Amino acid sequence: MDFRIRPSDICDLTAISDIYAEAVLHGLASFEIDPPGEEEMAMRFAALAEGGYPAFVAEAGERVIGYAYAGRYRSRPAYRNTVEDSIYLSPAAQGRGVGSALLGRLLAESESRGFRQMVAVIGNSANHASVRLHERHGFRHVGILKSVGYKHGHWLDSVFMQRALGQGSAEPPSR
Repeated sequence: MDFRIRPSDICDLTAISDIYAEAVLHGLASFEIDPPGEEEMAMRFAALAEGGYPAFVAEAGERVIGYAYAGRYRSRPAYRNTVEDSIYLSPAAQGRGVGSALLGRLLAESESRGFRQMVAVIGNSANHASVRLHERHGFRHVGILKSVGYKHGHWLDSVFMQRALGQGSAEPPSR
């Protein structure tokens, strides 16, 4: 599949909202039950931009086929050097290297912005593709919260994975 990765833009919100709605309605990776509307998605992406967090889309031709962003891990100030990644792909883009390209770009950009740790909170421990993707990019397993979500008739786990960025915890941060 021929695609390119670029920073996301406000004009991508319809496609991003559609991709996420598909994942919410038919998948187990997101623990949301009802897909947020475009207005809510616009607020979420504005918060990313205001916070200096990176966000990208994968584009095939003129069509957005996936997106990824690194956002605030937790709201308390001591967490300011840690980000959490999110990656969502259209069904046609899955298994074609798009997620790997998005995650690679997200890691590099998060590191260049001075973040020190990236956490992946993977919905559903049976989401082997996401777990393997993160493993290939150097994430390590740090824990599983068992049966913390219930969706589409299934109890779901949250898998926690983590990867150091830049100097990680070797020195105090400058941020």
